[in-house]
Amino acid sequence: MSENQPQEPLDPQGEELSEQTRQEIDEALAGAEAPVEGSVEEPADRVAELESLVAERTLDLQRLQAEYVNYKRRVDRDRQMAKQQGAEGIVRELMPVMDSIHMARQHDELTGVFKMVADELGKLAEKHGLVAFGEVGDEFDPNLHEALMQVPLPGATTTCVSQVMQRGYQMNERVLRPARVAVSDPDPDAAADPAKTEY
Repeated sequence: MSENQPQEPLDPQGEELSEQTRQEIDEALAGAEAPVEGSVEEPADRVAELESLVAERTLDLQRLQAEYVNYKRRVDRDRQMAKQQGAEGIVRELMPVMDSIHMARQHDELTGVFKMVADELGKLAEKHGLVAFGEVGDEFDPNLHEALMQVPLPGATTTCVSQVMQRGYQMNERVLRPARVAVSDPDPDAAADPAKTEY
């Protein structure tokens, strides 16, 4: 409408509308109905798209959670291994001291306060999983023993330790130092008559 033309006044009671106004309303309603008809399909497509996106994000989240769990396990394992390696390093340096204490015990030279200190050191070593091994008569195990020579042992029925030069140590079932030993082959007489075997 131009500015020169007078506008139709609206009937305050809304009883009569001009023909032109009715046409404009009908066109507006027809225009509004068209997207509604097309949008029936559109929400279904949108829902499918969103469900696909949710499934994809759920898989991503599950993958991230699995990666985090694996990372946490790896960090815990590495932390435990570093702790164990640190303890093993200290124990390796203490092995000569433990050997000296063992030799002093064998010769009854460990008395008084030194015996108490040696006993406490032994308890502390055991608490942290340190175990000494290698005794005469033990069955020879190449994983635990280092054979330096062969010495006969009367009455032996298997290949066994006949002499211990240096005890071995293991910590938490891991060998830190093999026992250095002399071994003996089975005594043919003892193998023939097990009743004669004496230790």
